[in-house]
Amino acid sequence: MADASAPSQDTSSRNAIILVVLTIIISKVLEVLYRRYTLNVGKNDALITLKPNSTVHLKLVEKESLSHDTRRFRFALPSEHHVLGLPVGQHISLRFTDDDGKLVMRSYTPVSSDDAVGFVDLVVKIYFKNVHPKFPDGGKMSQHLDALPIGDTIEVSGPKGKLTYKGLGVFEIKHRVNDTNVDVRKAKKIGMIAGGTGITPMLQVIRYALANPNETTEFSILFANQTEDDILCRAELDQMTKNFPNVKVWYTVDRASDSWKYSTGFVTKEMIDKHLFGAGPDTQIFLCGPPPMLKFAVVPALEELGFTPDMYFAF
Repeated sequence: MADASAPSQDTSSRNAIILVVLTIIISKVLEVLYRRYTLNVGKNDALITLKPNSTVHLKLVEKESLSHDTRRFRFALPSEHHVLGLPVGQHISLRFTDDDGKLVMRSYTPVSSDDAVGFVDLVVKIYFKNVHPKFPDGGKMSQHLDALPIGDTIEVSGPKGKLTYKGLGVFEIKHRVNDTNVDVRKAKKIGMIAGGTGITPMLQVIRYALANPNETTEFSILFANQTEDDILCRAELDQMTKNFPNVKVWYTVDRASDSWKYSTGFVTKEMIDKHLFGAGPDTQIFLCGPPPMLKFAVVPALEELGFTPDMYFAF
């Protein structure tokens, strides 16, 4: 006599079919949810790489020589759905431990947009050893990056910095890195003085500004380099001046060819007076370059032209 409490063969078959159907339905639902997620990535739901007070290891995936001493490094973010998460005007810090066990840390501003998904690009000038008599060891970080094999990683932290550009001429400045209070400034005219790779934070701000069709802020750049071949992103800068009437660029180099049509020599008061905006409540000047250039040439020239400390900011 059959056990009345035991499931029949038909019941077992139906349960198996129901289980298969439920499995298919669940898998389809998960697939739809995943597709919706991936479609939204890069808009509002992109994953953020940078987290305050923490570090992340990023893998070097590309290396390109832009000149004899300048490289573009591309690092992969944790996934193809990540963005860096760097506010405009901020920078990141790279660090490694050298052969003596000492921690080496340097700050860089990416040249890639923060909308870039899956990667971040840095342009770095390599300071080789035995080139400059005052710095026989060269730059530890730049040489480390230059020697870093594809596939190896570097430790990255951020965001860092005291300035954040909000757009439409508005920016926030912290007097100290960890300040919660910010000084909000607004400018109709922003002048920029850059030396070498100091152009990177300037490009970060201008690219963000020009992406907004409502941006009316005027930008004027004075860009100093050693030679014409050292001018980073010149094609992009020149194209900006052609496409956007509110952007002007002027170059100066230490050593120039006979066909050079811009300035030669260090940044001077006369260059600033001629190619940037005059001092006033609607003008701000951003600075980024070698410390001696800023300390001994640029800042004294600005002060002679009537600029007060609240009218300029050094990255």
